[in-house]
Formats: sequence, C-alpha cells, structure tokens
Amino acid sequence: MKPWAVGLGPPPPLPLPLLLLLLLGAALVRGPPPPRRYTPDWQSLDSRPLPDWFDKAKFGVFVHWGVFAVPAWGSEWFWWHWKGEGLPQYEQFMSENYPPGFSYADFGPQFTARFFHPDTWADLFQAAGARNIRYGLYHSLLEWFHPLYLLDKKNNFKTQFFVRAKTMPELYDLVNRYEPDLIWSDGEWECPDTYWNSTEFLSWLYNDSPVKDHVVVNDRWGQNCSCHHGGYYNCQDKYKPESLPDHKWEMCTSIDKVSWGYRRNMVMSDVASECEIISELVQTVSLGGNYLLNIGPTKDGLIVPIFQERLLSIGKWLSINGEAIYASKPWRVQLEKNTTSVWYTSRGMTVYAIFLRWPENGVLSLKSPVTTSTTQITMLGIQKDLKWSTEPEGLLIYLPQLSLFTLPVEFGWTIKLTGVE
Repeated sequence: MKPWAVGLGPPPPLPLPLLLLLLLGAALVRGPPPPRRYTPDWQSLDSRPLPDWFDKAKFGVFVHWGVFAVPAWGSEWFWWHWKGEGLPQYEQFMSENYPPGFSYADFGPQFTARFFHPDTWADLFQAAGARNIRYGLYHSLLEWFHPLYLLDKKNNFKTQFFVRAKTMPELYDLVNRYEPDLIWSDGEWECPDTYWNSTEFLSWLYNDSPVKDHVVVNDRWGQNCSCHHGGYYNCQDKYKPESLPDHKWEMCTSIDKVSWGYRRNMVMSDVASECEIISELVQTVSLGGNYLLNIGPTKDGLIVPIFQERLLSIGKWLSINGEAIYASKPWRVQLEKNTTSVWYTSRGMTVYAIFLRWPENGVLSLKSPVTTSTTQITMLGIQKDLKWSTEPEGLLIYLPQLSLFTLPVEFGWTIKLTGVE
C-alpha cells in the first residue's frame, strides 16, 4: 500500500533534487535481495543451482569403513548376506571362524581403528589428485534390522516411527555437528521420499542449515528419486551414460571391483588396473561427470598397499594431465568419430584430446577439431609444439618419437589444441 493511500489524497510532488536524493538513498539502503527460499517439493528443490566447487573438482575418494571390516570377508553387506539372506557361504564362514552364538554386534570391540591417522589419509588423498579436499559424509537412510524400521516395513511404510526417531534426528545432527560439504545419501530404495521426509530435510538444508550455501547432495532420497531428483545424479552404482547427460552426474566405483569395504579374500584379478581407472576417469569427465573412486580401510584404519599404489598412480597421472580434467567442461564432441579411445574436454577456448591407445605409426588422426591460422598443438608434459597437418582424412598430429617409457605418463596422453573450432 502506498503511504498516501491512507490520507485524503496524494501529497504534493517533491522537488526534483530531493526526489533524486531519496531514490538514491533507498537504493543504497536496500542492498542485495534476500536469499531465495526453497519449499519442500521437488520442483523447488531441483531448481537450486549446484555449488560450482563440485563440478570443478572432477575427482574424489570414497571411503567405506565400518564394522564389516572386522570379518573382512565377502563384502560390506556381510551382515545382510549372513542374517538377512542367510547365504550358505556366509553361514559356513561364521561357523568355521567364530564360536556359536556370535552376533554381528560382537565384531564391534574388534573395530579398533588403532592405526587410523586422519592426516595420513588426507595426505594420501591429496597425492591421489583430490585437490582442495572437501569433507563429505555417507548416510544410509535405512537400517536393515532396526526394530522401528522393521515395524514400519510391517505396516507397509504407512507409519514413520523409524524416520522420526532415528533417520531424521540423525541427519540433522550430522549436519549441525560436522557441517559436511557433501551428503552422499543411500539406502533409499525400499520406500518413496514421502516416507523418508526427504523434501522437508532438504528444504531445511538449503535454507537454514550451517552449510546451506555450499552443501551438495546426490539423488538417493527415495525409490522414485534416482536420476530424477536431488542435487547431482548417481543413478546407480558404477553408472556410465553412453552420451552427454543434461544434468550433472557422478560415477562412483571401487578399486576392489567386488566389494566397497575391505575384505581379506580379495585377489589381484578383483583389483581395477591403473589403465581401467584412468579410462573411466577420462570417459566420465568428458561426458560431464565427476569420478568418485572408493577404497576400504582395514579394521585398524590402514589403507592396504595395493589401494595406496592405485591412488598414487592416479595422482601421478593427474599431475601431468590435470589441466584437461580439473574445472574442465564437455566439448561439442565428447568421443572422436569411429573410435573408442579418444575423448575430448575443454577449458575456455582450449580443447584437449585424451587418447588411450598410442597409434602404431606414431600419428594421431582426429576428424573433429577444425584448425585455423592460429592453431597450436602440444602434448601435456612435453615442452615443444607438435608438428601437424590437415589431410582429407582429418587433422594429423605427429607424436613425439620417444619410447613409451620416457613419455611423461605410460597411459592416457593428452593433446592440447588452441586456436581450433
């Protein structure tokens, strides 16, 4: 309502200089608009821009560490496979290694974390290429054998005893107490988001929590949410889209291809090779995703040497090729035509072609980049410009005549192209 609407008529007009002064004063006092408030519905929550630190990061380390590292056998789902499904191999393992009546809770005292040194872990993760480390927390919405969850399940999830007494109080406490930069939600698949009260929590997280301005979440907030609602999309474990998605996404995978948690019965054929990991990283980033690589520490808090070796090898590769990975964007072409081994990324006007197979003739042929009078071509880790020519079959790049052992990396080489279209 205008001020003069209350009286008998409008006040006389103000002198122009005074009017301008009042308008200027109002502009100075007004300041920035209040931050947007998000309502507890997916239309509003999904409209929140993803904090840009996440897209720039590109690579992160996932850690699965819990009581399952005590039996350290089978997988991190040990308890469920043993007591939920009653798988014979798990029952046999227990009968051969533990006394009768031994429960999952009895593993607890052996989860000592005796050699856990967080600074050592952080140093390793940074050496692995996880720059500007941000702190994330994994949280499972469900709990397999919690009596309140089982009661809600019996009631066909028409009641929310478990959610109100355990899940939501725990989530709010985790955020207020530890202030994570990222919440990696899981365990949503048996119930819709309305059972979990997910939208209520996320509206508080985005509006009023201590991390509201920079927190990032994934899409596992109900059985109807994966690949549809939330922050960035996981879609499913080890998700690999075949073309460029229109939403920020993440591939989460594990060095141990069989388990997310540490297990003593892991064998070398179960361990992802350096080449496999780099290939997945390159493909993921080219298609606009982030790559989250998992390791499982022991019950003592140690990261076994084979996991350390894989992480350090990725860090070494990123120390040379990180320019093509960190803060990059998908180019107009992601995968070179008629090949599965050349992937593109970009930063500003610079294009990067990462090739995963060294051509036998030492000449890399690219059909997608269009050269101009200002084109320059180099290889990351090599000082000199590379020779190149344009032929009917495309752009030909003459690679350094060096043995593979003297190249800056042994696998996954990056061509940097400036002045191309």
